[in-house]
Amino acid sequence: MTTFLAACAALAATSVAAQTPAPAPVSPVEGTTFIHVGRLLADPATGVVQRDKTLVIEGNRIVQVRDGFVGEGRIVDLRAGFVLPGLIDSHVHLTSEQNPNGRLERVTESTADRSFVGARHARRTLMAGFTTVADLGGPNEAVFALRDAIRRGDVPGPRVIASGASVSIHGGHGDINGYRDDIMHLFTGESICSGAEDCMRAVRLQVRSGADIIKITATGGVLSNTAAGLGQQFSDDELAAIVEVAHRMGRRVTAHAHGGDGVNSFLRAGGDSIEHGTYLDEESIRLFRREGTYLVPTLLAGDFVARIAGGPDNFFTPAQTAKALEAGPKMLDMVRRAHAGGVRIAFGTDSGVSAHGDNAQEFALLVRAGMTPLQSIQSATVGAAAHLRISDEAGRIAAGMPADLIAVTGDPLTDVTELERVRFVMRGGVVYRSE
Repeated sequence: MTTFLAACAALAATSVAAQTPAPAPVSPVEGTTFIHVGRLLADPATGVVQRDKTLVIEGNRIVQVRDGFVGEGRIVDLRAGFVLPGLIDSHVHLTSEQNPNGRLERVTESTADRSFVGARHARRTLMAGFTTVADLGGPNEAVFALRDAIRRGDVPGPRVIASGASVSIHGGHGDINGYRDDIMHLFTGESICSGAEDCMRAVRLQVRSGADIIKITATGGVLSNTAAGLGQQFSDDELAAIVEVAHRMGRRVTAHAHGGDGVNSFLRAGGDSIEHGTYLDEESIRLFRREGTYLVPTLLAGDFVARIAGGPDNFFTPAQTAKALEAGPKMLDMVRRAHAGGVRIAFGTDSGVSAHGDNAQEFALLVRAGMTPLQSIQSATVGAAAHLRISDEAGRIAAGMPADLIAVTGDPLTDVTELERVRFVMRGGVVYRSE
């Protein structure tokens, strides 16, 4: 890919290159920027690749998409590149990342520590081409502070839609497990509940704390350090109460769910989306299709935990290892069945299980599971935007939309792994990466 033209030097002071530790600009570049694009997938819903276009950007928004290479002054040369909308990851955990010291870090890192860890991971995620993420499950103060700091321009990162702490049952996935009893009492937060009324309380407290979306753990999970399986953990009454009170307070509810019983119970309760879905069945597919509900499969997480659990350097506990070896290998087939059954799929990785910045490896896994490269890209653009209800702000390149876009050298519609080699990132009219 060619580099910027000389006029692009004016952008340097307000750009953050991949290797530069400087903070993000507070505001986008003033004036008009013209981006010359050789190949443009402006609306992935159509699959149409346009050629020789100019994107006209003023402030943080696209104001025109013009034919040919036009404009004078501040010009960015992407004529040799393939440009598409900034990518959306519908499931990340910015304030943590699995590693051999993870269990120790949970009781040694402060909330402030987790915010700074999250800032590092947010930057990596942005540099990988993801300009919007949903952070689903993390300490309230750290996650919400990070979200708001990015919004203000204090630190570079993607737009963050945040749930904060997951609403979970006592002793279940999402609660603290595997430590001394007195330590666990200290770390059990207000989002942990038992009974319908108590779970309604937990949801209300999450809304009060600043949650954009409510995330619950409807079933057991692979990485909770307890041999409690992967089946349903909330009762049907608790699930119904959570969904009812969240909807009353204007919040959507997404559920971590592996076991088919938990998937189906949550969907019958009116839940809005499912994360993982490992053991979904034909009834699940019927319920997904009936309500138009989205599945966020997180294949990268399944691939990662299976590789760690089955490898020579496994750092999981015995309980985690058993569940990782059970669930991880089943996820590709789950997506094959869901996709063939007409379930709507939104891109999500569960990064924080795997490494932040590796998010785009999910695309190849989706293709292995039967999606075309275009369908996988749609899941991370227009599909994820519809799932998160931000279609007016993300997922397309068009006049009036925020200037969130990325570029690669090759054609990701032919080789989707091109998206693992992003060369250019613009978010909100600010260039963060250019190679």
